[in-house]
Amino acid sequence: MKISLIHFLSTDKLRLPGLLFQPDEKQTRKAVIYLHGCGSSSVFYSPKINKLAAAITHLGMAFFPFNNRGAHYVKTLNRITRKNNVEMVVKELYGTSYEKIKECIFDIDGAVSFLRFKGFNTFHLIGESTGANKIVVYDYYSKNSPFASYTLISPGDDTGLYFEKLGKTLFLKIIEQSKSMIQDGHGLDFVPNSIGLDYPFSYQSCYDVLNPNGDYNIFPFNDALNDLKLGTKALFKEFRKISRPTHVVLGSNDEYCYDKADSCMNLLKKNVDYNEKFYFELIDGADHGFEHHEQKLVQTVSRWISQS
Repeated sequence: MKISLIHFLSTDKLRLPGLLFQPDEKQTRKAVIYLHGCGSSSVFYSPKINKLAAAITHLGMAFFPFNNRGAHYVKTLNRITRKNNVEMVVKELYGTSYEKIKECIFDIDGAVSFLRFKGFNTFHLIGESTGANKIVVYDYYSKNSPFASYTLISPGDDTGLYFEKLGKTLFLKIIEQSKSMIQDGHGLDFVPNSIGLDYPFSYQSCYDVLNPNGDYNIFPFNDALNDLKLGTKALFKEFRKISRPTHVVLGSNDEYCYDKADSCMNLLKKNVDYNEKFYFELIDGADHGFEHHEQKLVQTVSRWISQS
């Protein structure tokens, strides 16, 4: 397969890097885009990317994993603007610590625009961990999704996990504190480390992740399993409305599923309107990252895409 290092612009003009894998034999007009998770994630550090690339290019399709604005904890990105017909570069801080999940729309649309410019016209979208949440957010807000199918790998319940980690009192306190800091113009300030969050979070990102009524709370497993009633938003509201054929893959030992991966999968099955659009698969023995089960994951994902 042929591999190219790519830089492209999101639709709000952030320069993002990616890898374009293409089959050797023939020109293809089909492409699969991949969205990574949060935290220290990056498509450039994951051995899984090469395995997915080999399988997808074997199908005669291109594979385009890219680092979205949520890659790394903190990362300086260049925003490209024009002033008096001269290109200007403005450096801005992004990464998991600053990202708001709805901004994924700019990144995904930018990737599609780049691939269209390259001659591609059929698209599939894979998202892993937070990337799975981003797919549902994208589909919910997109008036006409350009994708033929979605693959959601290890969809996550960050809101519910932080509720369990922090306890109800501290959880609600941080939400209100973050909201207040944003209103006072300090949304980019960092939440104190003493709070005990897993990552260094700005108040704006903290509020985005913890708010049970927000866009990030796509897979509220903890809330549904334990009837927590954390917010007023209908549970699985966005997932229920997904518009494209969707493949959901969970590991039976996913450490972020409260030791109840099968129950989490059943919740997803119960919260879809048209079961024929969905294919749900629980991979026995696999954890959240599918360590030592990568080949099984790659096989099931590539099979789904080939049939979509």
